Amino acid sequence: MGDQRFKAHPWHGVSIGENWPDTVNAFIEVVPSDTVKYELDKETGLLKIDRPQLYSNIYPSLYGMIPQTYCGDKVGDLCKKKTNQEEVKGDDDPLDICVLTEKIVPHGDILLQARPIGGFRLLDDGEADDKILSVLVNDALYGDWNDISDCPETVIRRLEHFFLTYKQMPEGQDKKCYLAGRYDKEEAFEVIRLSYEDYLDNFS
Repeated sequence: MGDQRFKAHPWHGVSIGENWPDTVNAFIEVVPSDTVKYELDKETGLLKIDRPQLYSNIYPSLYGMIPQTYCGDKVGDLCKKKTNQEEVKGDDDPLDICVLTEKIVPHGDILLQARPIGGFRLLDDGEADDKILSVLVNDALYGDWNDISDCPETVIRRLEHFFLTYKQMPEGQDKKCYLAGRYDKEEAFEVIRLSYEDYLDNFS
């Protein structure tokens, strides 16, 4: 059972999931009602404020990361292959995940089980910054979706638009985000597998 006096580190102390990549654990950092962007502090495992949201756009889904994943050389190499951009590398962060659910989740800093159905290949200042798209396990509205093709186009476009604009900063300081495409469940599984291998290579 381990020492129960201390909270597990969400990145290193929680497993990727017993049945991954079909279902994965997801640590939720931000929910749609948040007006600031929270992110995991890698050293302490606590949530910290990254920045307030400058504009009125809100996260269109629950958002967080998959424990025991890392976007390193293998994830970067896959992105190179898919985009034909030789300078691309991994962003050295855990793999990001969006979780669709009909339920209102009032705050982050929670674990849940998610079922990946696809993803978005995002380049952020030349770094691979994939976003896995998933549904909450047993969700009444989204739980039967098995692939990104089951997602209405309006939902996909809302997510894509958000990730292309959510890092907008005061004039002249914007990060350059580029959406290189979307992919299906099988490719999402591949990205998750490679990110787990990158994690083992860097933290085993």
